[in-house]
Amino acid sequence: MRNSWFKYIFILFAIGIIIFAFVKIRGDEETKKQQELDSANKQEEQIKEITLGIAQLDTINPILSNNQNVQNISRLVYDPLINLTNDYKPEAALATEWAKQDGKTYIIKLRENVKWSDGTDFSAEDVRFTIDRLKDKKTTSIYKNNVQNVEKVEVVDDHTLKINLSKEVPFFEYYLTFPIMSRAYYGNDDFLKTNKNSNPIGTGKYKISDVQKSYITLEKNENWWNSEKRGLSLEKININLYSSVGELYNSFKTGSIDVLATDNNNFSDYIGTIGYNLKEIRGREHNFLALNTKNTYLSDVQVRKAICASIDKTSITSDVYKKKYYTANFPLEYGSYLYKGTNSSIKYNLEDAKQYLEDGGWSYKYSYWQKTVNYRTQRITLNLVVKSSNSNQVKIAENISTQLEKQGLQINIIKATDNQYNNYKEKKNYDMILCSTYLPISPDLSTFFGEGNLANYTTNEITQIMNEVKNTNDENILKQKYEKLEEIYNKQVLYISLANSKYNILYNSNLVGDVAPNWYNIFYNIEGWYKN
Repeated sequence: MRNSWFKYIFILFAIGIIIFAFVKIRGDEETKKQQELDSANKQEEQIKEITLGIAQLDTINPILSNNQNVQNISRLVYDPLINLTNDYKPEAALATEWAKQDGKTYIIKLRENVKWSDGTDFSAEDVRFTIDRLKDKKTTSIYKNNVQNVEKVEVVDDHTLKINLSKEVPFFEYYLTFPIMSRAYYGNDDFLKTNKNSNPIGTGKYKISDVQKSYITLEKNENWWNSEKRGLSLEKININLYSSVGELYNSFKTGSIDVLATDNNNFSDYIGTIGYNLKEIRGREHNFLALNTKNTYLSDVQVRKAICASIDKTSITSDVYKKKYYTANFPLEYGSYLYKGTNSSIKYNLEDAKQYLEDGGWSYKYSYWQKTVNYRTQRITLNLVVKSSNSNQVKIAENISTQLEKQGLQINIIKATDNQYNNYKEKKNYDMILCSTYLPISPDLSTFFGEGNLANYTTNEITQIMNEVKNTNDENILKQKYEKLEEIYNKQVLYISLANSKYNILYNSNLVGDVAPNWYNIFYNIEGWYKN
């Protein structure tokens, strides 16, 4: 009887376990189904469109427009021959290969099976047509300089071009980044005046689907050649048109547009500082001091080092630019893959500055640095040339002068008119000259190391490096040579980089995805963007 009782208990226990397992499995299945449903609902909740804005639209044709908003958006609709990566490396776009036959001749191989957004075929004739339009004297375009040295374009076949230049252009491939337009679409129309400019076709990831007085609509281009990235999250991009930049800012402030790019560092005065995300990137405006190494005092590298160590760059970006510029150490510091950032540049350090001068045989007496040469006492006295019409540059010159004079270095500021400034610069008739330049799209450093450079400095080593870098596409060789140029820049102190402008990308807090802009393209990785 007792054994039967235990037997019944065991059977009931086993049945309980079976029931529990069944309920557990059923519950897990229900949970999994609910999770899948929640995930699907979440996917459905993704907003697959964003809104952009253009203030003061001139034309949506990218090679005729001088509007920065249009240029940014055009990268979504029109492809160039060569693109630039996020770290400014050239990469294949409509061109798959490019080769330098000699100093002035390039062969370009084009991508095959590319369609325009209207389904027609892309060919080499389209490239020649675009270059011809850019070179037309009647055409005003920001891309005109890209082709200013193109002498002739030969169509070898539908997918091969030969480009002949009037002179050698270092890194010419970087200038093939202008958008390509369709020859067949424009036909014999007047390119500058045709109504077709209101809705031109492209080969890019999006196409213009609707054009109205107050907005333009972009939709995914199903004919886009890049099948690997064709799965765009955003189905549609709305572009609102505004009569003024003020309206554009206000629209962003109220959430009517999702992305705003601006080099106006006072944007917070219009839209505040909250309610959006901000990405700051280094712009192309580079401010630097050139030191004439032919000058009696500046021929001494110890004096140049002392000047560099005596200048507090943070003081300049704070006092003059109100922290709206970055301090800079090298021209390519804006994010180029060729900038290593070895941290070997001379830092602001007044004690180091004094030591450099003492190492150069200078003595600090009567509040000045001096030395006796051929029985004559020399005091370091230098002229600093600055363009008087540039108020910020004048303020920088005054800031530098104050800092250097506290160190016992006499500085005489020459506030030159534009013509005088250009004359000083051209004839190298200066001790130091304050410069502001818009860095080229290519990593060409001819301004700093080429023939007739602003520091009046050259060596056989520099000449050899400059010849080597303009004749190679080998990434490893380029990195090695540019690392050497950076080392020379820092050790010889031919120039003192001071500040780089900021470029600001503001975007809606609800925008999801990897927002990784640079000044060439603010829409990197847009393939994964969406809103929630």
